[in-house]
Amino acid sequence: MNSKAVILSTKTLSDTQRQQLLVAGFEVFEEDFIAINKQEFDLKNLNDNLIFTSQNAAQRILELENVDHLKSKKVFCVGLKTKILLSEAGFNVVAYTGYAADLAEIIALIYGHESYTFFSGNLRKETLPKALKEAGVTFNEIQVYETVLTPCKILEKLDGILFFSPSGVESYLKNNVIKKENCFCIGETTAEALEKHKIKNIIVADEPTIESVIDDVISEYE
Repeated sequence: MNSKAVILSTKTLSDTQRQQLLVAGFEVFEEDFIAINKQEFDLKNLNDNLIFTSQNAAQRILELENVDHLKSKKVFCVGLKTKILLSEAGFNVVAYTGYAADLAEIIALIYGHESYTFFSGNLRKETLPKALKEAGVTFNEIQVYETVLTPCKILEKLDGILFFSPSGVESYLKNNVIKKENCFCIGETTAEALEKHKIKNIIVADEPTIESVIDDVISEYE
């Protein structure tokens, strides 16, 4: 890069992730466009298996004092980071995928006769519950956290923006307009949230991880 490209991440990066961009010669800004609030819930009506489609839900369950009694249950989840988080905490992760639609398909085709409890947030997509209902799979849902939009106005002139969720897109667009900036997305659902606003310059990561998004940023401006 001749002059430094200016990148905004719509969530705070880890030191390692930020360093990777700085070493590659980017000017990096970070702003959390969403906040996660914990919700109170009870675990009365748990089914045989547990479903997680976000790290936030997994983290919330791992914070419980009585989490050990859940470890006898099989876990199905979306996302490698979520899988690692739960596996390292001693959960038996039977299947994980990059996307909720793929997970629903695996459950319906192979494990459809079993019952499930889905731990979710308030802004979760309909993809998984809808697919499970259509396949006649027995499940219930427990909401364990709430995603709150925390929009703000960005004054810097940007070359690229990193997006990690549809709610992050929604929050950013409340106070900002996307013109020619490259939009780097963690996955298809995040990209679809931009496409709804007729935004064209979208690059979707090969893997739904922050690291993969960063790799795309670096290769785009090399």
